[in-house]
Amino acid sequence: MTTDQGPVVQSALLRSELSRLRKEKGMTQEQVAGALEWSASKLIRIEGGKSSITRTDLQALLMVYDVTSESRQERLQALARGAREPAWWNEFRGEVEDILLTFVGYAAGASFIRQFHGTLVPGLLQTEEYAQVLSTGIVDPTVRVRSAQLRLRRQEELARRENPPRQYYILDEAVIRRHVGVKVDPAIMPNQLRHIADAAEQNDQLTVRIIPFNAGAHLGLYGPFTLLEFEGGLTDVLHLEGRPGASLVISGDTPQVSDYRDNFEVLLEEALSADKSLELIRRTAEDLVN
Repeated sequence: MTTDQGPVVQSALLRSELSRLRKEKGMTQEQVAGALEWSASKLIRIEGGKSSITRTDLQALLMVYDVTSESRQERLQALARGAREPAWWNEFRGEVEDILLTFVGYAAGASFIRQFHGTLVPGLLQTEEYAQVLSTGIVDPTVRVRSAQLRLRRQEELARRENPPRQYYILDEAVIRRHVGVKVDPAIMPNQLRHIADAAEQNDQLTVRIIPFNAGAHLGLYGPFTLLEFEGGLTDVLHLEGRPGASLVISGDTPQVSDYRDNFEVLLEEALSADKSLELIRRTAEDLVN
């Protein structure tokens, strides 16, 4: 079992498994709660991720669900322990939007990250200088600094994983053409572009592709989005990025998640090949210098 998925994903995996076991027994939440002399709200909170679950309560549920295999019980207890572990991103609470931290928690345990962006370099690809420049428009200086620190910390934590996720990015050509940081240091954007190209060439798990301007209008113009996949049977998670207070995290087998999976495949058809994309990125870096 994967052990470095983080508490958000391990909690989601545990809740998904407990819900599935209950349904396989043909029991409602009220029936299970009655059998254990719990309030129905207790089980609702557990399955909904509003409350953590103790070892004793989990063992009681597994007895009701007739889970007798020691290995299976230990696997679920391990998920419960992992779900109770403190998350590194908790130190950013109160300084960064909760919805963003929810997404960070899911992404920290993903096995496959797919993202489209039409205006900015994705956070997991940003250099420190680029991240800092992007944060200059935030009024609160504390939030400004912490937002940049969060993006860089995500990169560090993902690199520490025993099984880092595969990452696949599609970017509009506008992302690489905009000379971000030119008023601060003209080298910031060329260095950022070289960083992307170097990382993609050195990491087999990372792919970056560019949709060129001459492709015309495409589905990505409606806005950036990220799709997360997981090991262990957890359903995909979709993050729709927006302005502060307007972002969404959607999980489960919903039509919206399915639609965005299809949209990503359509965008792939518009994008240059990986090799041609890296050539364009490096050529653009040189154009920005000259």
